[in-house]
Amino acid sequence: MNEESRYSVLYDPKALKEIGNLDKAVARRVVKAIDRLSSEPRPAGVRALVGFPGLFRIRVGDYRIVYTVKGAELIVLVLRVAHRSVVYRKL
Repeated sequence: MNEESRYSVLYDPKALKEIGNLDKAVARRVVKAIDRLSSEPRPAGVRALVGFPGLFRIRVGDYRIVYTVKGAELIVLVLRVAHRSVVYRKL
């Protein structure tokens, strides 16, 4: 993918709050994974969420990052970042 087609990464306010509540080491790993979405919005290991068209999730240890991709605008919108036991509640 060339430099012109890099995606902008935007955060839902809820996702920012969830990242802020994480342990610092986990938060660093999550932010690195999110940053990589700007060059590859559908990396290896990505899964589409069943019942939620257009939503994807990636794993970072026991945490999940739920996001959507707006291809026409080259935007990745991060919606949730939470432990796997609670991330899918109230999507």
